[in-house]
Formats: sequence, C-alpha cells, structure tokens
Amino acid sequence: MPVPPTVRLANEIAAQFHHQSADRAAAAIAQHIRAFWEPRMREELLQHTTSTPEALDPLVVAAARLVS
Repeated sequence: MPVPPTVRLANEIAAQFHHQSADRAAAAIAQHIRAFWEPRMREELLQHTTSTPEALDPLVVAAARLVS
C-alpha cells in the first residue's frame, strides 16, 4: 500500500529534527506544519494520527497534538 503524500512529507520533516530533544522537535515540527501546510493537509495528517499512527514517525504524532 502506498504511503500518502502527507504522511511521507511529515516523516521527512521529522527526520530533520531527530537531533533535538523530543519535546523541542515536536514543537518545531508543529510550528512548521502550522506555518506552511494548508488546512486540508493538516486535517489529513490529523486523521492519519488516529487511523494509522504506526505509519508516522513518533515525533509527527507528538507534533500533531500541538497543531490542533
């Protein structure tokens, strides 16, 4: 099954923040998503955090809690 574009993109963003502490990384990822993602993309990501969280980097799941 192919990975949805929002999941792939979110995971790629998270990979850039793995050198930071989890709390700091999640906050930075959430800030990036709020600043650059359109509402439709944010909503799709939030849906994935509940339907297929295993497809997401744990930092993305933590960041998604901060986005909403």
